Amino acid sequence: MIKSRAFAFSLLSVSFLAVNALAQPLPPPPSAGGRLELHTINYDLWCQETAKLPPDRCDKRLPEDDAAYNDYVTKVEKYEVPYLKDKQNSDVINRAIIHSEPTQNPANNSQQPPSPNP
Repeated sequence: MIKSRAFAFSLLSVSFLAVNALAQPLPPPPSAGGRLELHTINYDLWCQETAKLPPDRCDKRLPEDDAAYNDYVTKVEKYEVPYLKDKQNSDVINRAIIHSEPTQNPANNSQQPPSPNP
């Protein structure tokens, strides 16, 4: 009878903690203002490395080269934005639910290492 009470109490405790963790609101995304941090693509690097154009032509920045560069940036952003949103959501879930330690690392606090004790 004592073992069944202990088991029931531990099951109740775990259930309470799980419900409490899921009921907490998710913290805001780590980037300021909810904006995604897209990587900037440098025209000169794109021109020489990706398009394999000679440096003197890259310096001229012809309209057709500029159009090709803008098409490339649009294609990259098409895949980068959903990837970054998924990564941001999984980071929030990971920090808030899976590895939640409210006393050591509150959800509204960034992942800062604890300060050393004096």
